[in-house]
Amino acid sequence: MQVEVPWALGPADGRYLVRDPGEEAPSHVLVLATLGAPERRRLRARRRAGEAVSPEPSPAPVTTARATVIDATPLSTAEAERWLAASGDAEAEQALAQIARAVHAHRLASADPGVRAPTLAHALVVRAGYGAGEQVADGRWSAARELPPPVPGRRRRVAAIRPQERLAALLGGHVEALACEELALRAREDLDRGRPREAALQLRAALDAAVVELTREAGASADLARRVEELRILRAELPASTEEALAAALAPDAREMLARPLQRLEAALRARVADQTSGA
Repeated sequence: MQVEVPWALGPADGRYLVRDPGEEAPSHVLVLATLGAPERRRLRARRRAGEAVSPEPSPAPVTTARATVIDATPLSTAEAERWLAASGDAEAEQALAQIARAVHAHRLASADPGVRAPTLAHALVVRAGYGAGEQVADGRWSAARELPPPVPGRRRRVAAIRPQERLAALLGGHVEALACEELALRAREDLDRGRPREAALQLRAALDAAVVELTREAGASADLARRVEELRILRAELPASTEEALAAALAPDAREMLARPLQRLEAALRARVADQTSGA
């Protein structure tokens, strides 16, 4: 699978072997390349202080990046053809998980909190293909096809019923952004990216913040008050200490254990937004 995004992913260009924890054999080969980077002389020219600019300046050139995820398990030509014919969003998401793993590792290695992993919605193009090892590593294929963009649909974790209205309300200072909202988003990202320990810590903090923050507003809504009480109970069922959340031997069903309280927190935040929207 090959994905192109409109920003530099972070890790240096090159080939990387990806292994699952405890395994000796690599599961994937990840090939990263920067495309369309602005020329350095143009960057220097843009940085001259005090230089006059056009009333309608041209858009700045944008760096793009290409990530090719190669499955290390060899396939016969017939198997590869069947895989190519059946490839879709699920296979693209699997490839994006490997890219996200590399971006997360770079984020830690560089101590740069601004590094972000792409999603399928961010991709400029997604390609599926097969070929010999050196061939696909150089971005060439024996056979390939471009996958259609994801079909827009109802997003299951949209925080706001009408996001543009809430954006205006937040920027205009008419409603308050809660700390638990950001913490819940971080927990969701960690859980979806296969980082249950980090998700457990973020979710503990998110629930602690939600119980305090939402209690302040629960007096005006019986539904929200009921949801806050549910969050109190769910918080009590999570690991009680940081040591437990960080334990190396998390239960095999840790993801399932964390998924329900996170879903209920997301539902409570959506209900709060719905109340604000209906009362506007």
